[in-house]
Amino acid sequence: MTIGLIGFIFFIINGLLDLIVLCLIVYAVLSWLVAFNIINTRNPAVWRVMDMLDRIISPILAPFRAFVPNLGGLDISFILAFLVIKGLQIYLLPAAQESLMKLVAGT
Repeated sequence: MTIGLIGFIFFIINGLLDLIVLCLIVYAVLSWLVAFNIINTRNPAVWRVMDMLDRIISPILAPFRAFVPNLGGLDISFILAFLVIKGLQIYLLPAAQESLMKLVAGT
C-alpha cells in the first residue's frame, strides 16, 4: 500500500516537472514571437497567456538570473533551468524513489 503511494507521489512530482518544462518552452517561443513582432501583446488573449506564463516562470528563473551574467540581451537562465529540471527528472527523482521504497520496505 505505502509503496504504491510512494510511486504515485513521485509520478505526480514528475508530471509537475514536465508541466514546468512545457511552460518554459512555450514561454520562450512566445517571447521570441513577441520580440520578432510576429504576435503583439496588445492582443488581450496574447497578453493574458504571456502574463500567466510570466507569473509561473519568473519565480523559477529568478534564482538562475541572480547568478547568470548579462550577455547583452541573451538570457541563458532558461537553458540552465531546463537542464536542472531535466537532471532532477532523470537522475535524482528515480534514485530518491528507489531509496525511499527500500527504506519503507525494510530491505
